Amino acid sequence: MTLSLITVLIIFAGAALAGLLGSLLGLGGGILIVPMLSLAFGLPIQYAIGASVIAIIATSSGSAAAYVRDRLSNIRVGMFLETATVSGAIGGALLVSIIAPQILYIIFGIVLLISLLPMLFKLGEELPANVKNDRLATALSLSSSYPDKRLGCEVPYEVTNTFWGFLVMCVAGCLSGLLGIGSGVFKVLAMDTIMRMPMKVSTTTSNFMIGVTGAASAGIYFARGDVQPLIAAPIALGVLAGSFLGARILPHMKNKTLRKIFIPVLALIALQMVLKGFGISW
Repeated sequence: MTLSLITVLIIFAGAALAGLLGSLLGLGGGILIVPMLSLAFGLPIQYAIGASVIAIIATSSGSAAAYVRDRLSNIRVGMFLETATVSGAIGGALLVSIIAPQILYIIFGIVLLISLLPMLFKLGEELPANVKNDRLATALSLSSSYPDKRLGCEVPYEVTNTFWGFLVMCVAGCLSGLLGIGSGVFKVLAMDTIMRMPMKVSTTTSNFMIGVTGAASAGIYFARGDVQPLIAAPIALGVLAGSFLGARILPHMKNKTLRKIFIPVLALIALQMVLKGFGISW
């Protein structure tokens, strides 16, 4: 496969934008990489998906390490929820031959659209109010604090509805295994909407988690030959540059600004899933 220099530079620029958004929103960047490569450049979908796995690892490498260093990510919450995602993914892989993917795409899209409602109601919320640790969060010591450069102070927070957040992550992992999609959007929803964690902590913890998931599956894509070096190289470099930039910008942003960016991206993903379920590609 040969690509012109102009094409490589355009892919790099698109990957940088994907890395920036993925770093800020905890989505990994794959949501932009796959349609960009498959629709704009007409590349086979398996190569686009293989490149998106590289994008996920690059996003996590570029931003998650910085977020952990700056104490923005909650590693305890991340590792706890990752067990649910992995368990769900195994279940999804076992069910893949039983359930029709088209129906799941439609259900998945509708669920995401419904999940927009609670986020819209708290659009102007900077920090969650009146949140108290539940028994499971207390037992696992999930509460923590993070330095908010925008507010200029250390912000303590607690975690609630831990069981329900774990259950949502099981469903997210199952959908990921069934449909081959990333579950970053569900990770952020589980932590922000259900467990009532600050938006910055939700997105940065999601970035930490998707790196674990991406690294676990990358070997499969390499073995199948779905990772093309001429595509993966500009994708990895662009996403890495964008995610580094995102890691610099996020600490200075408001939580409610992140939510305002996240909501239209979530709506776009939901619409894409519903249309795909009806056999409409875009």
